[in-house]
Amino acid sequence: MTFDRSIKIAPSILAADFANFGAECEAIEAQGADWVHVDVMDGHFVPNISFGPTTCAAIRPHIKGVMDVHLMIAPVDPYIDAFAKAGADVITAHVEAGPHIHRTLQAIRGAGAKAGVALNPGTPAAAVEHLLDVADLVCVMTVNPGFGGQKFIDMSDKIRTLRAMIGDRPVHIEIDGGVDVNTASSVAQAGADVLVAGSAVFRGGSVSNPATYGENIRAIRAAAEGVYV
Repeated sequence: MTFDRSIKIAPSILAADFANFGAECEAIEAQGADWVHVDVMDGHFVPNISFGPTTCAAIRPHIKGVMDVHLMIAPVDPYIDAFAKAGADVITAHVEAGPHIHRTLQAIRGAGAKAGVALNPGTPAAAVEHLLDVADLVCVMTVNPGFGGQKFIDMSDKIRTLRAMIGDRPVHIEIDGGVDVNTASSVAQAGADVLVAGSAVFRGGSVSNPATYGENIRAIRAAAEGVYV
């Protein structure tokens, strides 16, 4: 991975066809996805269960670019090595998931992945202020985590605060939750560069009709870049 602040669209496979993950990953990349986002949920930290390291290992050969793994689990540390070995390029843990988030980020980097830290909507930007030198990405949740398809919660002020705190550090700001053509512009203007979108990318398309994925991705990117009408 090389760092830049250009807009990156990261479709969440939580909205993909679960019976066809490999082909779905190939389809969204072929249609312009920059990263592939994998939402891992444990039924404990969040009220839903999704995927584990085995799923990540299974889809890794179908992903040419960045596999972005978002751990909505607690505890995190016992599973870091498994997700790193499964091929995660980025592993993101929630600041709310445990008492030693600094140690967690160090462990993620030590396992060979980029380290992300996520903030729930009710958690202030200040919670990661002292983590920015050991983080590669800050994920701002714009829904309460646990389910796809939720209504967007405006976190523009938090994003602007984080962007100012980050300064010239090579740290991405990722937005996860409710991103579509109507919300992409505001989060990008506030300073975000990685936009996770689930239903807004996969809606209306399929592996047999992947062109719709491309249309959706291009529309979100254009909105974020300020050229969408």
